[in-house]
Amino acid sequence: MKLATALAERSALQTRLTELQSRLISNAKVQEGEEPAEDPAALLAEMEEGVARLEELIAKINLVNSRTVSDGVTLTELLAKRDCLKRKLAMLRAFLDSASARVDRFTRTEIRIRSTVPVPQLQKQADDLSKELRELDERIQELNWTTEI
Repeated sequence: MKLATALAERSALQTRLTELQSRLISNAKVQEGEEPAEDPAALLAEMEEGVARLEELIAKINLVNSRTVSDGVTLTELLAKRDCLKRKLAMLRAFLDSASARVDRFTRTEIRIRSTVPVPQLQKQADDLSKELRELDERIQELNWTTEI
């Protein structure tokens, strides 16, 4: 099984378990004399099976990620770098949105508002980070599709 396939299965399992949780909650109580729409015992058994499979997949994925090396860097390290780049880029973009937002003055006596940072320079930095993130994500995706579990 390719790593990408395992990742897709993990995602589907996580979605399925979230749905199961909702169904379990919906069938936890019924009015006296009524029957639940679904058998809670069967739902609990399905949950147990799903969680066991998810645990197995997560362990395999993590082991493969820590053992897969590309240009001297493990896939785990690449994933950590990607997560941090995403966070840094999101923070920088939010800051830039605030720094570059125009504040209209309606009269000459109103206080002038100006940016505290060089917006064009930071915009270039954000663009460079976006490119780095795209290239890193492509590298990770390539590894996901070529690495066997």
